[in-house]
Amino acid sequence: METPIDFPAEEIKTLSPLVLAHVGDAYFHLYVRTRLLQFTHNITKLHDLSAEIVSATAQAKTYHAIENFLSEEERDIFRRGRNAKSHAPRKATVAEYHASTGFEALLGELFLRKNFTRLNEICELAFKAAST
Repeated sequence: METPIDFPAEEIKTLSPLVLAHVGDAYFHLYVRTRLLQFTHNITKLHDLSAEIVSATAQAKTYHAIENFLSEEERDIFRRGRNAKSHAPRKATVAEYHASTGFEALLGELFLRKNFTRLNEICELAFKAAST
C-alpha cells in the first residue's frame, strides 16, 4: 500500500495528534471492514460488526489488551494522542474517547511513516482482541 503523499519523518513529528488520529481512524475502519469479509458478506452484519469494533469504547479496551505488545516509542505516540485536547465524546466516556484517539494516532503515524508491517501487526492484534 502506498500513501498518496510522502511525509518526511520530521514533518510527521510536527503533525497534531488529532491529525494522526484522523488518518489512523480511516485506516482502522478500512482494515476492519476488509477483515470482516472473511466472516460475512451480509451488509447489515458488516456494518454492525465494524461499527462495534471501531467504536471509541471498543478501541479503548482493545488498546489496553495490546498495550504490552507495543514498544516504548509506540506507547509515547499513544500518550501524545490520548492527551490531545479534543471535543467531548458522544457515546463513550471521556477516558475511552481519549484512549481511542491515542490508539488511532498510533495507527496514523505508522501509516504516514509507511511502516505497514507493524501497522498491520497492531491492527491484527487489535482486531483479534476486539473479536474475543
